[in-house]
Amino acid sequence: MRRLILCLLLPLFLAACGAEPVWAPDEAVQKAAYRTGNPPSVTLMTVIGTKTGSGGHSALMIDGSQRVIFDPAGSWHHPWVPERNDVDYGITDQMYRFYYDYHARETWYVREQKVFITPQQAEMLIKRVEANGAVSKAMCAWAVSGVLRDIPGFESMPRTLSPTKLSRAFAKLPGVETKDHDDNDPDDNSGVLMIEMEAVREGADGANRRR
Repeated sequence: MRRLILCLLLPLFLAACGAEPVWAPDEAVQKAAYRTGNPPSVTLMTVIGTKTGSGGHSALMIDGSQRVIFDPAGSWHHPWVPERNDVDYGITDQMYRFYYDYHARETWYVREQKVFITPQQAEMLIKRVEANGAVSKAMCAWAVSGVLRDIPGFESMPRTLSPTKLSRAFAKLPGVETKDHDDNDPDDNSGVLMIEMEAVREGADGANRRR
């Protein structure tokens, strides 16, 4: 009965919550492309309540020919990170740290679950998230689970609206590596972007002075 109700309500929910498309220009995306040189991998990021244990958000970081984050309906944005419909490009180590620092605070922590994959799987994932389109609010886990299920090796992932249910299923994959990021920052994270921009600016100024 619950499944029937979900099937009936889901199209109405999607229609009522149309996602806003974002499309960075080709030049910005090509210029930002960043390759780590690490073995190909995919990392499920789950934002989890520190007191309730409930899931607040799901995202994927894919490390292949370049490193991107699929952040469906996410609230993190950085002016140096071009976005195309919830796919963030230019995920350097610094931007990766900014991403989880933005989400981790006194009420939430970020669980990372990484598995190593083949270069072919990584490219399939990148192409799949690029083709996915902008995601409606509250549909992050639904989008991420749908993307994963389309890739050989991840067929066991459930199609779910629950970030924590997806995380538990991902934990059963062979060779998964798990790491939690927590932080005591206050729940109001509106100032995090300003701190990030200042850190980037200081780094750029230091590099210019050394030239």
